[in-house]
Amino acid sequence: MAIYKEIVTKAVVGKGKKYFKNNYSIDVENKPSTVLGCWIINHKFQGFKNGEKIGVNGSFDVNIWYSYDSDSKTTVVSKTINYSELFNVKIKDDTDLNGDTDIIVRSLNQPNCTKVNIDNDGVITFDVEKELGVEIVGETKVKISVEEDEEPWDEVEDEVTEEDLKDIDNTVKEDYI
Repeated sequence: MAIYKEIVTKAVVGKGKKYFKNNYSIDVENKPSTVLGCWIINHKFQGFKNGEKIGVNGSFDVNIWYSYDSDSKTTVVSKTINYSELFNVKIKDDTDLNGDTDIIVRSLNQPNCTKVNIDNDGVITFDVEKELGVEIVGETKVKISVEEDEEPWDEVEDEVTEEDLKDIDNTVKEDYI
């Protein structure tokens, strides 16, 4: 008959990823002629529990380089974008989210500007795509089978030959002191 023991440990109890595509706009001082570049830096985020859902609050800075005054001058406009996203993460094995759980968020695809347009009013609109992954780490139990019978010890013998013992006797000087 097997005896079982339970080990309580932390493990990933829920995992999911989600793709986001959002549209933003930014007002600029000078009426833009052409958008020359758009890049996103300083992406920061943190996960939290929101009832049965997992939320992610984050921010990133968008920098848009554009020309104005009939493409004779250029400038860069910067804006910090804050976001809040919710996930429906599937939980494994009836785990209670109200207990001691950790939320780990990873950016699987960093925010990237995919499309930029200039409105008739001179407002720059742009699309940002990103993909976030969420892991929920919580306590879980693992059952293991325990054997009561201890395995026998192997006898360890030194491999000393008769010739080795004779060499030791011949090299040891009894009148050393």
